[in-house]
Amino acid sequence: MGGQACIFYGAAEFSRDTDLAILATSGNLSKLENALEDLQATVIAVPPFEAKYLRKGHAVHFRCQHPEASGMRIDVMTRLRGVDSFPKLWARRTTLSLEDGTIELMSLPDLVRAKKTQRDKDWPMVRRLVEVNYFENREDPTREQIRFWFLELRTPDLLVELAKAQGRVPAHLRRKRPLLELAKQASKSALAEALLAEEQSEREADRQYWAPLKKELEMLRHSRTSPAKR
Repeated sequence: MGGQACIFYGAAEFSRDTDLAILATSGNLSKLENALEDLQATVIAVPPFEAKYLRKGHAVHFRCQHPEASGMRIDVMTRLRGVDSFPKLWARRTTLSLEDGTIELMSLPDLVRAKKTQRDKDWPMVRRLVEVNYFENREDPTREQIRFWFLELRTPDLLVELAKAQGRVPAHLRRKRPLLELAKQASKSALAEALLAEEQSEREADRQYWAPLKKELEMLRHSRTSPAKR
């Protein structure tokens, strides 16, 4: 669901990290623990690898020591802000067949939603993910692709181009994303300002989401480093 997924969707060139969205059942976590043991992966930060932290929305971070994956970091989550539950993500997943097996990717729309964080590095990736899909499919798009582009494109020129190509911006999409009215009017400067405001709103929502989780992590770090009471 992270950088590796972005590579497969053509929006990144390299990533040393692997981010996984998982179903946090006891049986599934046991299988994951066995796989992590094969990779000689150990937890490198708080929280510990426990279901209760994953279910709250925390990420658990591992570093691999196996010679064939030495130094690779693995981040595991089961809940993400603004993203559906795991069963829905799984139902919409993209499956890639490779020579040595298959890879299950978070669907492109879900990946884009998951990347809308407070981190500076994620927003250029959001833009790139949507643009790659747009340029690859704009000559013969599906209805779902058109809807996805209207809701997620972050480039004023391309939003105006899309509105012009479609001849209209559906009213239900304008209600969902009001700045599309500016794309309909081809008002690029105002559209750029609205896109920035939209991004800032998402960043703030992410900060508020993580505030209590970060506080809990700070308490865990403190309890780990504080000397034991006698």
